[in-house]
Amino acid sequence: MGTTEFVIAGLLPEIANDLNVSLSQAGLLITAFAAGMIVGAPAMAVATLHLPRRSTLILALIVFALGHLAAALSSSFALVLAARVVTALATGTFWCVGAVVATTAAGPAATSRALGTLLGGMTVATVAGVPLGALLGQLSGWRGPFWVLAVLSAAAAAVIGRYIPADERREAPSVRAEFAALRDARVWLTLSAMTLLMGGVLATYTYISPLLTERAGIPAGAVPMVLTGYGLGALLGTTVGGRLGDRRPLATLITAAAMTTLVLLLLTLLSPSPVAAVVLVTLMGVTGFAATPALGALALRFAGSAPTLASGVSGAAPNVGIALGSWTAGLALTSPLGQAGPPLVGTVAAALTLVPLTALALMRATRPETRKPQPRAAADESIGYGTQAIG
Repeated sequence: MGTTEFVIAGLLPEIANDLNVSLSQAGLLITAFAAGMIVGAPAMAVATLHLPRRSTLILALIVFALGHLAAALSSSFALVLAARVVTALATGTFWCVGAVVATTAAGPAATSRALGTLLGGMTVATVAGVPLGALLGQLSGWRGPFWVLAVLSAAAAAVIGRYIPADERREAPSVRAEFAALRDARVWLTLSAMTLLMGGVLATYTYISPLLTERAGIPAGAVPMVLTGYGLGALLGTTVGGRLGDRRPLATLITAAAMTTLVLLLLTLLSPSPVAAVVLVTLMGVTGFAATPALGALALRFAGSAPTLASGVSGAAPNVGIALGSWTAGLALTSPLGQAGPPLVGTVAAALTLVPLTALALMRATRPETRKPQPRAAADESIGYGTQAIG
């Protein structure tokens, strides 16, 4: 799923030529996916609320596979665009339900670590999936990666059907309770931090190629190696952040946001040096992604016994940041700031992340709460997410 979101960027010329559209029109395939994630993740979280979670995961992967098959077989740009939206809906559905299944399986003491493992798939996509997909697209045409992704997602559906246990008896989920969970200010502060931090990092990453080639003077052929370093840094960041986030979530988040701000500021100032640029891009992956597991875990934690919609919204929040950050960075790139503009935009966004995180710290948001006793069924449902159980 991480590969399918980002591999399109490396296939745009081939898609545009084959479907007889301009590069800017072909770029709508990226925009459509982001829009599908922003709208689809929370919407599908509610729509599938009463379905068994294992069935929902399998259904999402089947729809994901069919969306790729439709795109691979089509010669119509409109149909490929529609298939991208459907694929994004399936991705959003899988993310919001998969996050709940993973954290439930791991238990309340390892929520951040479980989400770090889940997010590791996105960083593996950055390191291996996207480059391999782009290479396959160059060798076999842009449809080749779509065929492979369809087959792999169908295989994943079979694996999940075999190894994910059926839902145990639990209280029927309530749509009203899911929406009520979003009234908690702590949820929105966490989502704001997620949007700002990912917006800052991805604003820089979107235009990292011109910064490396034109400002740092790195040969274009070496850019994929630099981006591999970024992906490895992101994998390290999610792993370490997941482990630390379970023990001291706010300390981990504030440290990660502060370090990301510093790294992006140094990248703005020192990127004319090739060595400094390579080191700082790798560190951007480490610090930027160290916060994501803890942020996702806090969103589920603050949602209490109604985590599914919160998980869906937390899947949409980074895409809001990506869309806004990339758009703002594009404006900065065409300004007198030039290639230094995107990392400067990222620096400001990362610095602003400290505002909601500081508010959470002042609220002592991660302290245990005293709650009234719950009925047994409700307590069983909330075991992994209530602040009393986690605190």
